[in-house]
Amino acid sequence: MPDVPPAPLVTPFPGERYTATEDLGNLLAPPYDVISQERRRQLTKRAGHNIVCLTLPEGDDERYQQASDLLSRWREDKVLRRDAADSVYVVQQEFSTPDGRTHTRTGVIGALAVEPYSHGRVKPHEKTHAEPKADRLALLRSTKAMFEGLLMLARDEGGSLRRYLEGVVSEDPSARAELDGEAIGLWQVTGKRAQDIADAAGAHELYVADGHHRYETAIAYREENPSADRTLGLVVSLGDPGLIVLPTHRLIYGAAMNGEEMVEDLRERFQIHELPAEVNYSDHLAELDNRGTACIVVLPEGNAVALLLKPGAKLGDLPFANQPAVASLGIARIDELVVKRFVAEAGKDARLAYSADSDHVIDEVTRGEAVAGVLLNATSVEQVLAVSDAEAVMPQKATYFMPKVPSGLVILSFEP
Repeated sequence: MPDVPPAPLVTPFPGERYTATEDLGNLLAPPYDVISQERRRQLTKRAGHNIVCLTLPEGDDERYQQASDLLSRWREDKVLRRDAADSVYVVQQEFSTPDGRTHTRTGVIGALAVEPYSHGRVKPHEKTHAEPKADRLALLRSTKAMFEGLLMLARDEGGSLRRYLEGVVSEDPSARAELDGEAIGLWQVTGKRAQDIADAAGAHELYVADGHHRYETAIAYREENPSADRTLGLVVSLGDPGLIVLPTHRLIYGAAMNGEEMVEDLRERFQIHELPAEVNYSDHLAELDNRGTACIVVLPEGNAVALLLKPGAKLGDLPFANQPAVASLGIARIDELVVKRFVAEAGKDARLAYSADSDHVIDEVTRGEAVAGVLLNATSVEQVLAVSDAEAVMPQKATYFMPKVPSGLVILSFEP
């Protein structure tokens, strides 16, 4: 028998959307896993039909059935309506990074093929955990719908995807919204133009930037329901000027320690110098990045020290030494050589937390809430892709792709 060609990686689909497009900003939400209870309360107070009611239902085991029942009511009440035509949905997000600069990222939401990573067309870079996947699988089983899009990266070497999207966003959008200071535009595209965009988005392998747990949940669900062979993906070209990766800094909580002694113990591998209070830590880290692996350790005494890995420092004893793509990552080296030592020194109740906001890290340490903070440079997109291509795994919380994909722009339903 001849080989059956693989299904298209990205296809148009009839998305389900809010009918109240003029109120879309009050109906959207960040991804479920970054929403606190207080944030959820704020979102539902803004609008009773906010998508968070479906992505993050409250209660015990019955909450999944409650989400399904609520989804049915919204459909009956015409809160949601499925588009008549197969479509792709171009999304443009204008946002500001912590340094105050404004950026614009453009991508396209399509129906992404759900298949094992072993096929080589969808490439991960993270190790996932069972608990969040079990939660998302229970919600998917109950609602038979995908509410949140993964962030996917396309090499787009010929630039065709980017050119198509530039043409779309030159026109008036189907809807506009604002979420947490971010301006969002949405364009529905149908017909041959939609197919051309989908073909360009899925012309080559795609890389999961954000949403590993949700993609693996979709794989598990497809094993139960073979017709659920697609999930939502926002595909962004690597050539997009608004593709931004922020560093995820480390916060260590636990027992007080002598931070200065801890730093001294690192002199074998690092050049170390104290930083005056007036130094801009982000700018200083950027300067050090040109010279090698670096970080800044913030201590409760109000001191901060910069660490720069010495040229020729021996790294052969690190657990990933035989994985070149991982071993080259500054975040992997700093986690192993610096962060783990501070966590171990912070006692049996030590806790490691993460933040993309360097000011938050500094404030937590200064106020004595955290016993130390470690500020980092960002991992580059090409480094992420290199790890994916090597079938290796990034350290936990190694990247923060900004902004997140808003939930509620489009729903992919598996109901007929």
